[in-house]
Parts: sequence; structure tokens; C-alpha cells
Amino acid sequence: MKAFSLDGHRALVTGSSQGIGLAIGLGLQEAGATVVHHGLQERPADLSPAAGYVQADLLDPEGPQLLMDAAGDVDILVCNAGSFFDLPVLEMTRQLWDRTFQLNVTATFFLAQAFARQCAARGVPGSIVITSSTNGFQAEADSCAYDSSKGALVMLTRSLAVSLAPLGIRVNGIAPGLIRTPLTSTWMEPRAQDLLRHYEKKILLGEVGTPEDCAGAVIYLTSPAGRYLTGEIITIDGGLTVSQIGKM
Repeated sequence: MKAFSLDGHRALVTGSSQGIGLAIGLGLQEAGATVVHHGLQERPADLSPAAGYVQADLLDPEGPQLLMDAAGDVDILVCNAGSFFDLPVLEMTRQLWDRTFQLNVTATFFLAQAFARQCAARGVPGSIVITSSTNGFQAEADSCAYDSSKGALVMLTRSLAVSLAPLGIRVNGIAPGLIRTPLTSTWMEPRAQDLLRHYEKKILLGEVGTPEDCAGAVIYLTSPAGRYLTGEIITIDGGLTVSQIGKM
């Protein structure tokens, strides 16, 4: 058995035009899978010609089904699309709260549902990986909607694992910590002298992670090497959430 080979598999990775999703898609492709990327904007110019790409808005109630239809017959689904819309607690609006849950949680559920229906109709097993966050376990100031949505994804992963096991569909998750992406760099880089140094001391491995650090876990979870795992969440944070104090 080629434990980490994804030869013969076809994967859809949502939110994969950049950052963590792009790295996951490239990793799955390197492992042998045919990969369909997804984003809100037009196809990135630097995406491999061998990769598929679907532009779709997951805030549209019909978006998850339309995306699944466009992706074709996939047996791996990585629900990575999500974002942060919070304002300080006293300024947060109902619109932004609903937007957070619509994208981060609701779209994820209905993508998983569409995927499971497709697999069941074809009579094939499948694998789903959901991107949560360490924010699903540990709270952050002025991040109530985002933290709550990521916590919901932790339980959604487990609940789907229970419900979809009879169909031969495994459901697992990853919980990245602080990863250097276009989203995090906007607030991290301007404060490299204080905030970034603080995190580097808190992270046991001494550095902020990269998107590529998340790809290996997804390959493991979706490959034959992870065939006996379902309902699990792999935390990818360099030890950020392990130590209470960190380095002095």
C-alpha cells in the first residue's frame, strides 16, 4: 500500500485561490490527486494548468450545490473557505454575525451534504476535511462571531462523522493556529517588533506557521494512511495552545 498516495482520487478544495487552501490543493495534487480549486475571484494566473478552478460565491444559498455540480465527481472534499468579519463587541452588527456563520458554517454543512449525496448516488466512499481553527478552542478578544463559528465547525466535524460513517464517508478536521497568510499578514507584519515577537515566544517551535504546514495533515487524513480516522481534529499550531506561558 502506498500509504500517502492519492492516485486516482479527485478533490475539491474550497477557498483555495490563496493561503492555506492553495497550499492544501497543491499538496493533494503532489500526492497524486486531481484537484479542483475554488475561489470568489477569477482563476489565479499562477495556478497550475493541470488544476481545475471554479469561481463561486458560497454566501449565495445556492452556491454550495452549484459548486459541487461544477466540480464533478469528487471523492475528497476540503471545506476550507471562511473569513473574519468581526468588529469590537459593542459595534458588532447582526449582518456581520450572520455573514460569518453563513460562510464559515452554513456553507460548509451544505457542501458536505451535497458531497455525501453525490458519493451515495455513485456508491463510492469519500473523505471530508473541515478547516476549523485554534479559535474553535480558545477565545480571542473582539472575535465572538469568528470564534463561535470555528467552535461550531469542531462539533460539525464530529456530528457529520457520526452521520456519514454508514455511507463510508470519513469526516475529520484541522485546526490551524497562527499561520502566515494574506489575511493574517495585514495585521501581523506592521507589528513585527511587538506582536509577532510575542507570538514567536508563545509558539513552542518558535515561529509562525506557513500554509504548507497544513497540507501534510490533509494529505494524511484523506489518504489510505488515515483510513481508520474519523471525527478527529488535528491541531496545527507549533505548540501555541500547549503551553500556558510560553518562553520568557
